[in-house]
Amino acid sequence: MKWTAEAESAIKKVPFFVRKRVRARVEKEAADRGKPMVSLADVKATQRRYLNNMESEVRGYQLDTCFGPNGCPRRAVQSDTLLPRIQALLEKEDLLGFLKKTVPGTLRFHHEFRISIADCPNGCSQPQIKDIGILGACVPRVTEEACSRCEACVDACRETAVALAEEDDSGPVIDRERCINCGRCIPVCPTETLATGQQGYRIQLGGKLGRHPRLGMELPGIFSEDDVLRVISGCLAFYKQRSRHGERFAELLSAADFDAYSDRGRFPESDGADPT
Repeated sequence: MKWTAEAESAIKKVPFFVRKRVRARVEKEAADRGKPMVSLADVKATQRRYLNNMESEVRGYQLDTCFGPNGCPRRAVQSDTLLPRIQALLEKEDLLGFLKKTVPGTLRFHHEFRISIADCPNGCSQPQIKDIGILGACVPRVTEEACSRCEACVDACRETAVALAEEDDSGPVIDRERCINCGRCIPVCPTETLATGQQGYRIQLGGKLGRHPRLGMELPGIFSEDDVLRVISGCLAFYKQRSRHGERFAELLSAADFDAYSDRGRFPESDGADPT
């Protein structure tokens, strides 16, 4: 649906973590009224109703994605099948019911558990500041094919992680410490000296904004879809076990908890009883 310039300007002032939801609601209400274009008045009317009835809008979780599924050329992976699997898992966990039992007072959007999927390390959906951030990863692999030494891979790498060996007959050398597994060097290689190796996802835990912001801490390794779901399930179990009054996952996750999960694939047991 088309928007007037004034309406577009107004929607940009809505907090980013609910902007997509508010935008969809504005368009639905405008369409229900038979309007072909969203106006500033439509935005303001929806905002008033939205804020006055916030508790009825809370779903218990927020699941955000980047523009990858719409055809972004930077995709390191295709998360089209992962998204509905995460959605189904979150629905099964009934986080809204959990919040209603544990949060005193009115439910707000900031109580919701937040997961974000980005199909490449650019992270357009801001996975670094979510409870669980999932980033697509495509690990480049050096093959046996002869390198033409065209330096296309060197030019494509924004991390200066690719260099050509000094020997004339040698191919590219990848600095794995610098490489963020975006995969941009692979399609530009004319000789297929660089090819796709492991594909999957990086996972970051415990990011948040607010008064005490912090970036998510990254688990070591590249994860398959099944692995991602296993990690999410473990995080939700930890969250439900520890949360008592609507605390964010990031507030509950200590460095020791993160290290324990990184080392053993599970969180330490809590002394408290499960509030559910």
